[in-house]
Amino acid sequence: MSNPNHASPASPRDLYDSKPPWDIDRPQPAFARLASAGAFSGRVLDIGCGTGEHALLAAGLGLEATGVDQSVRALGHAERKARDRRIEARFLHHDALALAELGETFDTVLDCGLFHIFPPETRSAYAQSLAAVLSPGGRYLMLGFSDKQPGDWGPHRLTRTEIETAFADGWRIDSLEPAVIDIRTDPAGVAAWLAALTRKC
Repeated sequence: MSNPNHASPASPRDLYDSKPPWDIDRPQPAFARLASAGAFSGRVLDIGCGTGEHALLAAGLGLEATGVDQSVRALGHAERKARDRRIEARFLHHDALALAELGETFDTVLDCGLFHIFPPETRSAYAQSLAAVLSPGGRYLMLGFSDKQPGDWGPHRLTRTEIETAFADGWRIDSLEPAVIDIRTDPAGVAAWLAALTRKC
């Protein structure tokens, strides 16, 4: 399913023109553990959902799940997975910085690999966009590239301070722990931060 206000044809720069390293055809283990522990609840929004594994994980738990992404190609893959697995989930083409335009609220928001792409001047706008759709007391769960990862390839490496600064206003950081993002090109994965935050009432 797509949003006509934001839909556009896939462009040559679509990150899913070929299979990206982070598209592992299963949920990230860090999020799978959170789901098993009951951290997903209510209406779930997966921002930057890619091919839909985490929205489908939530839907498989019986939760109402929506995934949003700007890649038309990735959303097509997500919708096919939902049909093939006979899981009901909704996928929308939408801008993560304009979530208020959805006109909906959610109880849990998932972010695997999106926050770390935003430059410092955009992070506060992203946090505000999240707050516009997350119910007071709702939880934001984020898995992002860490400054503990060696090298300089790939996306920006987040520091603990950058995460804390971006969510200093209106948020409570419940936990911020080292984690791993599994990728297809390295069996060891990459160093990440796993953050759990609550939107203050």
